[in-house]
Amino acid sequence: MRIKRALPVLFGFLLVVAAVAAVVVLRKHAPPEPARLLPGADGFVYIDLKWMRRADIANHLPAVPHDPEYEQFIQATGFQFERDLQEGAIAIHYASPQTGGETRFSEVFVAKIDGDKLRAYLKQLSSSVDSYHSIDIYNVPLLGRTLRVAILGVDTVAVSNHDDAGVIRGIIDRSRKLASPFGGPALLRQFYKHVPLASLAWAILRMNPANARATAEVPLPFSSPATVVASVRYLGAVHFRAEAFTDNEQAAEQLTSQVETFLAIFRSAEVSVAGQTPDPDVKKTLDSLKVEQKSDRAVLTATVPTELIRKIVAEAPREVGPKARQ
Repeated sequence: MRIKRALPVLFGFLLVVAAVAAVVVLRKHAPPEPARLLPGADGFVYIDLKWMRRADIANHLPAVPHDPEYEQFIQATGFQFERDLQEGAIAIHYASPQTGGETRFSEVFVAKIDGDKLRAYLKQLSSSVDSYHSIDIYNVPLLGRTLRVAILGVDTVAVSNHDDAGVIRGIIDRSRKLASPFGGPALLRQFYKHVPLASLAWAILRMNPANARATAEVPLPFSSPATVVASVRYLGAVHFRAEAFTDNEQAAEQLTSQVETFLAIFRSAEVSVAGQTPDPDVKKTLDSLKVEQKSDRAVLTATVPTELIRKIVAEAPREVGPKARQ
């Protein structure tokens, strides 16, 4: 009798364990919530800026003066990107007739914000304000385009300069639904499973050499379509990994060979510029660069010492703000 009574309890316990395991597995393969809110696009980039603080990268760096316009923005909103931004997810819309022949972007930011101050600032800049599902969309004229901004919650802001106002409305719609590990754009759902666990920054980019605009700023010599999954993890040092998923093994072999040639030229150029005493951290990074073929993929890996990142940040342009980035 005791065994019969214990069976339902054991069965219920096993169901709970199975449910928890299923949630863990699903969450492992689900992009972060800000990325799942993004619209369909040709590329996606995500970064968790909290890792820089955990890695102590920004500690003891010299104070950086702000551009006057950026300082005015800080005073008006109380928001400072380098201090308050927590997560950022960006969708890249390659140039096409739908984007007016230019590359456009849609973003979702998670940050510490003062909603009232930010709304007042945006209202001053906006040419008009639309209401959509009780959310205000601020239409800000910028460089001949319309930048649309929507405050989705106490810590989340959506931005898009896409010509189609439906893009930011779609972000608002998705933000009002319950979070689902099955959500997100198709390209993310297909390739996010290849992003290594605990990656603190990653990118998923569709590459098509037939579209010169889409690949003009990418240094890798793609001769056939591919999808690149790049990621960064912090494991005492910064570990970088980029996988290019090609159509077949022959394309992967060709790409691997081309990247090896590119790396050899890059190493030679870096050594000649550095002279006889190259920076030891730069040398470690160059020595760690490796590319190999794995079936229909070309895989590039590198390890960057944290000290080198500190040096790069310390030697960055001294003025921070909109004008400094133009």
